[in-house]
Amino acid sequence: VFGYLWGLARFFTMAAALDTVSAFEGMGASREALFSCLAEPTLLLGLLALAREAASFSLSDMLSVSLIRVWALHAPALCLVIAALIVVFLTENARIPIDDPATQLARTMIHEVMVLDHGGPDLALIEYASAVKFFALGTILVRMVHPIRSTEFWPGAAHLLLGLVILSIVVGVIESTMARFRLNRIPQFLTLSFVLSGFGVILTLVTAP
Repeated sequence: VFGYLWGLARFFTMAAALDTVSAFEGMGASREALFSCLAEPTLLLGLLALAREAASFSLSDMLSVSLIRVWALHAPALCLVIAALIVVFLTENARIPIDDPATQLARTMIHEVMVLDHGGPDLALIEYASAVKFFALGTILVRMVHPIRSTEFWPGAAHLLLGLVILSIVVGVIESTMARFRLNRIPQFLTLSFVLSGFGVILTLVTAP
């Protein structure tokens, strides 16, 4: 369900870009369709590795405190999955080295070029959706790295907020120390993330107790 909702959100963003009848936004939608075909399998494989260890397809079970036991048994596999999901996180949120939302070259944009002709409430909804994407994928990454969950609401919320702040700092460091990849290098980078996620799944199978 999570994967399909994620794809449905992308579909509507691409449809809105095509509805403007702009050559640049149509070009961005085409790139979005291509790179999503490489990013989504990585995300699904990473979730599959978690689902196998949790014996459940529920995100609450996959990201529960049982991950502490998974870290003890399959730390290398989880490290590979986390590395792959970080690539997906950067891709989905239009961050360097995949995309640069601050550039003025529309011909080299991926995500941001699809919203160049939007304004008002439509642009506000798109920006809000981008924030939701950052929060959703960021929460999964934070829970994978720090699976300890408090029984009370406010301490747990504080831990999650602190994790998201640290993740934001890591993204800032990546953007400050790396340059954006050329467009023909991005598919190779996403394919590498798929391989890492696949190896993570294999390791959970091979090292099963």
